[in-house]
Amino acid sequence: MAVAADLRRRAAAEFFGTAFLLATVIGSGIMGERLSGGNVAIALLANTIATGAGLVAFILAFESISAHFNPVVTVAAAAQGDLRWRDVPVYVSAQTLGAFTGVAIAHVMFGVATFSVSTHERSGIGQLVGEFVATFGLVTIIWGCARRRSTAVPFAVGAYITAAYWFTSSTSFANPAVTVARGFSNTFAGIRPIDVPGFVVVQFIAAIAAASLFRWLLSVPSKSDVTD
Repeated sequence: MAVAADLRRRAAAEFFGTAFLLATVIGSGIMGERLSGGNVAIALLANTIATGAGLVAFILAFESISAHFNPVVTVAAAAQGDLRWRDVPVYVSAQTLGAFTGVAIAHVMFGVATFSVSTHERSGIGQLVGEFVATFGLVTIIWGCARRRSTAVPFAVGAYITAAYWFTSSTSFANPAVTVARGFSNTFAGIRPIDVPGFVVVQFIAAIAAASLFRWLLSVPSKSDVTD
């Protein structure tokens, strides 16, 4: 019973943290677009700053319980042995439900339809490569910091996502739950549902690649390796 209760608390943290994240992504996108006077760069800058700052705050708030907010981070954690595989579906379900809740809350705050199918096209090889880079980099940042300077993770993640909004062609979704939920927001931060599967597949491939890299980088060399 104690284990079940602990898992419920972690799932609740994942739900609320992801909901806050999506409310920030969608809400700042709407606000930025409304106030930018048609200047897409200004709207993206507003979206970027709010998301990066929000990530730092949300991770700091929930990290003592659970602060993945992202299925690829959860899967990478399980692959590294830091999370039981049987808990992964609970995490991912909480993250996905939280993502849709956050989208709905942002829409209600700004007086738009609770859910609407996005028409924002994000397709092509360039976008998919951008998503691979964004997700690979995110998982790399998390695991690189977590092993040596865990207290830096919230700030490193916020800083990385802020940068990746601008240096990746996809504006760095890097999160399957976020990607799926943004398919139902016909706003600045949306993505057409038809483009979602490609993003999600690439995100998981990138996460597995990054986790594999760190498993090798952090492996202890054998005596023969050192001698050679």
